[in-house]
Amino acid sequence: MPMIQQVTQGIRISVVSFFEGTYFKNYRLHFSFGYRVSISNQGKDIVQLQSRHWKIFDALKATSIVDGEGVVGKKPVIKPGQVYTYQSGCLLSSPLGAMQGHFNMINLATTKKFRAYIPKFELSPPFALN
Repeated sequence: MPMIQQVTQGIRISVVSFFEGTYFKNYRLHFSFGYRVSISNQGKDIVQLQSRHWKIFDALKATSIVDGEGVVGKKPVIKPGQVYTYQSGCLLSSPLGAMQGHFNMINLATTKKFRAYIPKFELSPPFALN
């Protein structure tokens, strides 16, 4: 899958998604996707990620919204020039979907809060692209 990127207020968000396979849960077929997010601080101030907001699009279900503290249990502090990378995943009921959202950030120098936007990225297994 190609890398998708977006820059907001000096914070570059890069995402790569990948198909992990299918499995049955509660007698239903699910499609498992992983994604790797890199948050690069290209600004001049130290920032901290406080929370996340995701919109998850699934071709067979209504869009779901996920809000939560931090990412993978952490609220990373990212200094200028540093990159924080984490990996996570989601389950869809169809082989086609997408995700987008934002991270709620705080500039630790100015105490200003801002959103770093996560560009929309597709979730599809290789066999669904033909």
